[in-house]
Amino acid sequence: MSSFLHQRTLQNPFSNPFPVSASSSTNSKRSFSSVLDPTTILALLALVVVVGVFCPWLGMPQALSFTLTSTSASKWDHYTLEQALSFVAKNGSVIVCIVSQPYLPFLNNWLISIAMQDRQDMVLVIAEDYASLHRVNDLWPGHAVLIPPVLDAEAAHKFGSQGFFNFTARRPRHLLKILELGYGVMYNDVDMVWLADPFPYLVGNHDVYFTDDMTTIKPLNHSHDLPPPGKKGRPYICSCMIFLRPTNEAKLVLKKWIEELQIQPWTKTVKSNDQPAFNWALMKIAKEVDMYLLPQAAFPTGGLYFKNKTWVKETKGMHVIIHNNYIVGFEKKIKRFRDYGLWLVDDHAHESPLGTL
Repeated sequence: MSSFLHQRTLQNPFSNPFPVSASSSTNSKRSFSSVLDPTTILALLALVVVVGVFCPWLGMPQALSFTLTSTSASKWDHYTLEQALSFVAKNGSVIVCIVSQPYLPFLNNWLISIAMQDRQDMVLVIAEDYASLHRVNDLWPGHAVLIPPVLDAEAAHKFGSQGFFNFTARRPRHLLKILELGYGVMYNDVDMVWLADPFPYLVGNHDVYFTDDMTTIKPLNHSHDLPPPGKKGRPYICSCMIFLRPTNEAKLVLKKWIEELQIQPWTKTVKSNDQPAFNWALMKIAKEVDMYLLPQAAFPTGGLYFKNKTWVKETKGMHVIIHNNYIVGFEKKIKRFRDYGLWLVDDHAHESPLGTL
């Protein structure tokens, strides 16, 4: 189509390709002027306003609704967390991720893996910029929400940067708001891939479920208690895959996490992230909260799954969620996913609620 357009003879958009006589032209102008009197113009303007305001809410086809309203942006800018949760929650729980625009390809890959487990309807994307909010909701209405204030998305790319710290440090506040609204929440980073449905592994009625970020191999029947402190005086629980029930104890975890982040802010000498603070919080309130360590064979850290082929072979068929961590950089993560057949965007984009994005 593009070549056809370039080959067409350009015409003056205001010229008339069908010339008429002067008399007929005069009659046409008189007829046109009589139709567009002030009353008619006001009526047409009123009709445009009415159609533009009400059509998006009357179940009209999305494309037609978008055309008539010019843009859906303002609608989603005022979309609240409470509205979003009531829309996506299933059985009182939601699956949440937090993304800025550069992470959209990883969001799509993660979503494809969730769609393969038929859990995509539970997903709520917390957008950290308006570009992501509008992009996701244009393609998948109602599944993205923005919680102000907006951060500088470009500054959140590099692991260890202050921008990355500011980005991840908002996580416990977002999750706390969800619990306070009465919903259980599974949080995932988007550099993860589901190989199976994780919800059957949320056994019992514990307050918080998490995974170990250590590469040391555990026995298959390992303890589900909070692991003991490591060399840095704290455990090494991953803050990237968490499930929390809407209990006072789970809220306490998040409040303590927020406190620890304030105690240990990012500095040029200590380029921290949110995970150490999460572990200090867990350790300090372990006796007050019912915690559950998920099985390592089902939820391995990337440092184990991608670097220990023997262990992967021995635990084949047990893996549920794979985390592409222990590696830094978008391109490196994508390459590793591709090397292991986990970059699903290449062959399964049609299974994503976002399509090819």
